[in-house]
Order: sequence, then structure tokens, then C-alpha cells
Amino acid sequence: MSSSTPSQKSHRYSAEIISHCVWLYFRFPLSFREVEEMMLGRGIVVSYETVRRWCLKFGQAYANSLRRRRPQPGDKWHLDEVFVKIGGVQRYLWRAVDADGNVLDILVQNRLDKAAARRFFRRLLTTTGQVPRVVVTDKLKSYGAAHREVMPSVEHRSHTGLNNRAENSHQPTRQRERAMKSFRTVGGAQRFLSAFTGISPHFRPHRHLMTAGRYRLEMSIRFTIWNHITGAAARVLATA
Repeated sequence: MSSSTPSQKSHRYSAEIISHCVWLYFRFPLSFREVEEMMLGRGIVVSYETVRRWCLKFGQAYANSLRRRRPQPGDKWHLDEVFVKIGGVQRYLWRAVDADGNVLDILVQNRLDKAAARRFFRRLLTTTGQVPRVVVTDKLKSYGAAHREVMPSVEHRSHTGLNNRAENSHQPTRQRERAMKSFRTVGGAQRFLSAFTGISPHFRPHRHLMTAGRYRLEMSIRFTIWNHITGAAARVLATA
């Protein structure tokens, strides 16, 4: 297990059980209580509050480990923003994906102005450590103003029809938002989505482009990676 992953030594449950609960919560539109019920169905008694603490403690670390294993992002980035209701107030979720649909970063902000776009551009450059060749956005004027200031040498294409890849990437988030009956705080939304966008896509290969056999093989590989970064693999080897 990566040294950056929080220690599991003080926990009564094994790494295999912890990682399974975290996987269930971030992979499927389930509540903590539903994860508790599913584990009870397997004969494992764990409270929903314990599942919540595990997701807070390990979710982001697992997501970071998965991101480090991804290939370098493409040089064409698609940026988009959607509104989300948080605590009954309208906020904005900014998202960037590469040409393959891999999520580069997300940021929850209060506004859609130039300052918000500039903040997101700078965060993207820091997070990826790269400068793109092309940035594709919708017609929001804030993008153009921030682009000229932060990355003027990068080509900027502003056209709604070109940005379907970024817009489609919001669908899993919308699904979770409905299941959770909206987010309660900006910080909570940012924490959840940061872990969610690192874990969920790992288990969502482009299935429509694969044969059934190729899909099963790809998922087996991805579960092996998951078991390795969560420490569950060591548990399996120890009991083999």
C-alpha cells in the first residue's frame, strides 16, 4: 500500500472490508446506510457512521493513488461549468477533462466571473503540471478573459457544440447529487467530488467500445490495481 495512504492498523476491520465499503460508496449511487445494509447481507456488522468515517479518511487517498497511475493527460482540454444547489444556494461546479474524457480537476465556486475562471485555470496548471495545446470551452465570456491573462499562448476554441465531452462528464455527478438529495456544504461537495472523480472513473472503462471478454479482462486489471493501492491485495496474499 502507498505510504501516502492513511494507516489501517488501528482499525478493527481488515483492509479488504474497508476498501470494499469505500468502493461501494464511490462507485454506486448508495447512501452510507445502504452500504451498511449491503455489508450486513454478507454477515459483516458495520455501522453507517463507520462507513462515513472510512470514506472521509481513505477516499481521497485512494483517489490520489489512482490518479498517479493514470497516463499523462492529452494536450486538448475541455472545460465546462454547471450549477449545483448546495444548502439551498446556487453554486457552480467547474470541471476539466481531456480528449479521452479523463477528469483533470474539479472546483466548486460561488461565481462564474473572470476571477473564478482564472482561479480554475491556475489550479489546472498546478494540478496537471502541464500546459495544454488547445482549450475548448463554451461561450462564457469569463473563459476568454481568464485565458488571455493566464495562458495567452494556448489556443482557445469557444463553441458550445465542441464541448459535449465536458458536458457529458457531468452526468455521473448529477446522478450522485440526486441520490444524495443535493450537497449540504461547499466544502463537503468539494471533498466528495474530488474523491468521487478519482475513484468512479477507474471502474468505468469505455464498455461500449469493448467486447464482453475484453471488458471483463480490463475490469480484472482495474480491480487488481484497486486491491494493491488499498492494501487488500496484501490481505489476499497473506491468507492464500
